[in-house]
Amino acid sequence: MASAEPGSEEAAEAEEAVYEEMPCDRMELSQQLAVEELISTEASYVHNMQLCVSDIRAHLQDKQLPELDLEGLFSNTDDILHVSRRFLKGLEATAGPGQEQLLCISTLFQEFKEEMEAVYKVYCASYDHALQLVESYRRDPRLQEEILDTLNATVPHTGASDLSFFLVMPVQRVTKYPLLLGKILENTPSSSSAHSALEAAARAMAQVNANINEYKRRREVATKYPKAEHLTLRARLARLNTHSIAKKTTRLSRLLMHEAGIVAKTEDKEYDDLEEKFQCVASSVATLKENMASYLGHLEAFLLPSPHQCDLQMEQGPAQQHRRLSQLLQSAVFPEFKQRVDRLVWQPLCSLSDMLEGPQQLVKKRLDKLLDYEEIQERKSEMGSVSYDEEAAMNTYLAINDLLVAELPRFNQVAVQLLGQILRSFSALQLDLAAQVLHHAEKELQQLPHGHMALPSFWKVVEDSLQQSGAQLRAFCQAFETVAPSPGTQPLTPAEERKVLSLVSKHGPDKLYQVTSNTSGSRELDLTLLRGQIVALLQNSDTKGNTSRWLVDAGGPRGFVPAAKLRPYSPAQVQPPVMQLLGLDGDMERRRHSCACPEAPRPQVATFTPTFQVRVGDIPGAIFSNPTSSPCSSCVQAGQPVLLLEPHDKKGSTEWSLVEVNGQRGYVPSSYLVTVPVQEPAGWSLPV
Repeated sequence: MASAEPGSEEAAEAEEAVYEEMPCDRMELSQQLAVEELISTEASYVHNMQLCVSDIRAHLQDKQLPELDLEGLFSNTDDILHVSRRFLKGLEATAGPGQEQLLCISTLFQEFKEEMEAVYKVYCASYDHALQLVESYRRDPRLQEEILDTLNATVPHTGASDLSFFLVMPVQRVTKYPLLLGKILENTPSSSSAHSALEAAARAMAQVNANINEYKRRREVATKYPKAEHLTLRARLARLNTHSIAKKTTRLSRLLMHEAGIVAKTEDKEYDDLEEKFQCVASSVATLKENMASYLGHLEAFLLPSPHQCDLQMEQGPAQQHRRLSQLLQSAVFPEFKQRVDRLVWQPLCSLSDMLEGPQQLVKKRLDKLLDYEEIQERKSEMGSVSYDEEAAMNTYLAINDLLVAELPRFNQVAVQLLGQILRSFSALQLDLAAQVLHHAEKELQQLPHGHMALPSFWKVVEDSLQQSGAQLRAFCQAFETVAPSPGTQPLTPAEERKVLSLVSKHGPDKLYQVTSNTSGSRELDLTLLRGQIVALLQNSDTKGNTSRWLVDAGGPRGFVPAAKLRPYSPAQVQPPVMQLLGLDGDMERRRHSCACPEAPRPQVATFTPTFQVRVGDIPGAIFSNPTSSPCSSCVQAGQPVLLLEPHDKKGSTEWSLVEVNGQRGYVPSSYLVTVPVQEPAGWSLPV
């Protein structure tokens, strides 16, 4: 018995050692199987992606079905396949002793995590759209038949019934990486040197999946407000309800409290800087687009006339040379330049402007959601909890804010680059245009009289010619001002009388000025006035102290007028015309017209005393109610004073004038009237 005890003890120890070694071997085996599963499933995944890209998509492209949106279906599978091939090659190169292989696998995941996140987040964000396309194609029998024919021809061994079998593979694969790494980690002792590396790799891939989900959530928020809706007033009113009115009222009150300083505004320095830069870019694009539209409009107007088609009646000389050059430029150079500007500048600028609509809408929505967020946050701090909808509203603001903070830097950078390229393209086109014009004009310039002169001598000739022309123009202007007649006058209408009287009562007669020529307001606050109009001077300079623009009152509107087109106006310098009939020859008595009874007297607005009297030649039965009416008993004697009411008849003819004499009104021939001054106080009138 004593001899048997030592043997039994040894057997028990050996059995215990076997049982201790078995879990370690089992863990190592499971670890190896997990590594093999990672590599084998990656190889199968790469093979299926290769079939999807090279066989299925290529076969559908060959069918040339315009209804199929292949880009929307397959998204960036090319990028995913490229990254996965390189990743698989790295996995296959990790073969080696256990711990060394695990370290290599961990390092490989750390190296590829950024590339994987970049390609998979784009695919996962567009995956829902791809499924919607698959569902829409399934409802179309013809398209579904074409898709099934492609699957049966390219991948019959898979038994796939639609494209979703392959489209879901990238989504499944990226979410499986943390699980595979976790399985390897479970079978790796914590004392192993590779344990911490595998743990870091598993955390990295879990973070990649979290970032992909966050990116997808941001994209969903961004696509919810893609562009500003251009709704009619009826459509906007139809959207109003109690909830929307209450929400907008709350936002408005919150905004007013911000402006009044009653409540503090949530500040985000990082976002504020990004938005300021974005708004600067948007303003620059809008201004450039407006200026470019004006430039293209002027260019179009410049190309409309064709001076080379006019008959100059000159067979030779500089005029014909200019005609040939103009024809060449109008028919070839400028139209080609316009097409290039439209293609290389205008169209890219419009595309850039359209790109800004989405971010601009998000910026506006962020402000609305910020007001909601602050209101809900304040309620939450008071009550301790909020409803599910309010929590969702807070999350929406956070998503929009995070999206803008993440995307605006890159967007601003790209927008500035595009804007710079557009400006450089426009500058290059301008240089090309100048070079082409000079090239085509070189031959014609050499034939001109000054074509061979040195540049300084040529500029001297130009300067002398300009000075000579300027002197001639000034002499002509002086001569014109000397011989130019003063503006004619017309009797004042009651409205004009009241207007002038109002100006005199407000500003006094010494402030009245007369407009010497028509003015067209080309600048802000400039007035457009007619020649002869009376205005009152308010200030003899503009807001910048420029004395060439005067501030005037035009009897209602106030604005600036060039000082050179104003001259002092004396109310007594021009008065209502009073006419006198010329004496008649004997044969003139035969030119008598029939007259009817004169018009009934009407009240006269007599705010001015005439300074002229009217004296009439002897016209038997010469006062007429109408130029073609029958004669009446009243006659106007030669030298008899009459009051001129209108220097024309009802049809505007100046051959007849409307006069008043002895309380009766009628028409007399205008050629029988002559003006005679009267020595009595003068009244007011306006020049034409």
